Amino acid sequence: MICKMVRRMTRKRPAKQSMVAKAQPREKLRHQGRPPRGRKEPPAQTPPPGQGKRGEQGYLAYLLRQAQAAARLSMERSLAGLGVTPPQFVVLTMLRAYPGLSGAELARVALLTPQTVGVIIRNLERDRAIARARHPVHGRMLQWTLTRHGDRLLDDCRRRALALERRLAAGLKRSEEAAIRRWLSKIATYLQDR
Repeated sequence: MICKMVRRMTRKRPAKQSMVAKAQPREKLRHQGRPPRGRKEPPAQTPPPGQGKRGEQGYLAYLLRQAQAAARLSMERSLAGLGVTPPQFVVLTMLRAYPGLSGAELARVALLTPQTVGVIIRNLERDRAIARARHPVHGRMLQWTLTRHGDRLLDDCRRRALALERRLAAGLKRSEEAAIRRWLSKIATYLQDR
């Protein structure tokens, strides 16, 4: 035990560093890729859509999402003058194609949540664009159909949507457009069960 105490006492201790010497390692770290405190590094420049990873070098899933976001924004702007949102337009379109759908069925075919469809249905019913009827067999289930006003509103929406469709297909040959439609449909069916 005495030996251990002697060893501890005779061990060399490092000399005390001054405050300046202690700060030097921090200074070195500061200049190794990080801006000094208080100064912000300029943000990295993101390429515009169509370039870099936002263009042909990007992941297919990202490019699909980017294209969908651009198409949706364009549709929102186009339909805004009619007071209709893209999800409302989808619901109106599905009710013309498949009259008598329930809210749950509408949610499935419109690719929306049941809660969102519930809000859309309330708003469209309030605006007298759709009407409800009880299911002939399942009395508690409500079926939805377009009213005359809903039909006219959908026709106005479709004119605007078709203008966007023409812009989307601009410069494509019919065979190219058909190939794109097949590919998009194939993705939806192929990935649905995976």
